[in-house]
Amino acid sequence: MATVAELKAVLKDTLEKRGVLGHLKARIRAEVFNALDDESEPRPPLSHENLIINELIREYLEFNKYKYTASVLMSDDHLQKEKGNSTNMEDPLVSQAVKR
Repeated sequence: MATVAELKAVLKDTLEKRGVLGHLKARIRAEVFNALDDESEPRPPLSHENLIINELIREYLEFNKYKYTASVLMSDDHLQKEKGNSTNMEDPLVSQAVKR
């Protein structure tokens, strides 16, 4: 019969192999930061330039397969709302800039 420690190790290995463990850790970190975020202090509106910078950072993270880091970045409600108001997200932002 397997011990609890052995079961934990197998479960951890399985979750790591499936890519779930890193995602869970990133999500927990994001939720901790959201819980600590001071809601009473309103955030300044995100300028168009900062939106472009944030999108470039997100694209860089996704291109380099830093999907957990990108998920933490995008878990910020402020970024999600602003992304919805941005230009065509079908094309990468760099591609959009070059086309202009």
